[in-house]
Amino acid sequence: MTSFSCDKHRLHREGGMMEVSPSSTVSLREFGCEQTLLSRPDGSASFVQGDTSVMAGVYGPAEVKISKEIYDRATLEVLVHPKVGLPGVRERSQEQCVRETCEASLLLSLHPRSSLTLILQVLHDDGALLSCCLNAACMALMDAGLSMSCLFCGVTCAISADGEIITDPTAAQEKESRALMTFAIDSKERRVMMSSTKGSFSVHELQQCVAVSQKASEKIFQFYRDSVRRRYSKNL
Repeated sequence: MTSFSCDKHRLHREGGMMEVSPSSTVSLREFGCEQTLLSRPDGSASFVQGDTSVMAGVYGPAEVKISKEIYDRATLEVLVHPKVGLPGVRERSQEQCVRETCEASLLLSLHPRSSLTLILQVLHDDGALLSCCLNAACMALMDAGLSMSCLFCGVTCAISADGEIITDPTAAQEKESRALMTFAIDSKERRVMMSSTKGSFSVHELQQCVAVSQKASEKIFQFYRDSVRRRYSKNL
């Protein structure tokens, strides 16, 4: 069996959705989301997946430092703050994953020589933290009214010791797994925009995790639609 052992890599697939194995099931924990929670940011949202929760705030477009200025597009900075303590290597890796995903979906060329700052505050981590950060980021960007080519969502898959694929795993399930993968999926064609992987897995297992994540993304995007619909129906 061919296996991979890596921390992070990016996937690009030209085709559409992969086929899910009949034995694979897509089970996600309950979602919760609330937008415009904070008054100071231009956009904010909290996102809950099971017992994992993240608060996101977006600032900008605003003036950018000359040293960080890009003449043809906005500069995006992503900061992840852990529940306790100072940011470490794990948070820096999460920041890069979220930044790459946001840069792929935001129309940054509409705001040249400006800055956008996305701050993610971890409130509680019970597994699938990176995917929760991605979902909170997308909802906050929507709340800020920033132009995007597509929405995105995060899905985490864990592969247990006996080869079972677990979607949206808890912290205990992540600890017992031999591989952990998080994918950012776009809303238009369900393509993989970013992937972060850890552990050993075969090519077939990777393909199955991508397929399961694409299938799970349908439920998350439907939750996005329902959440926004409920919000604006209350405002009318």
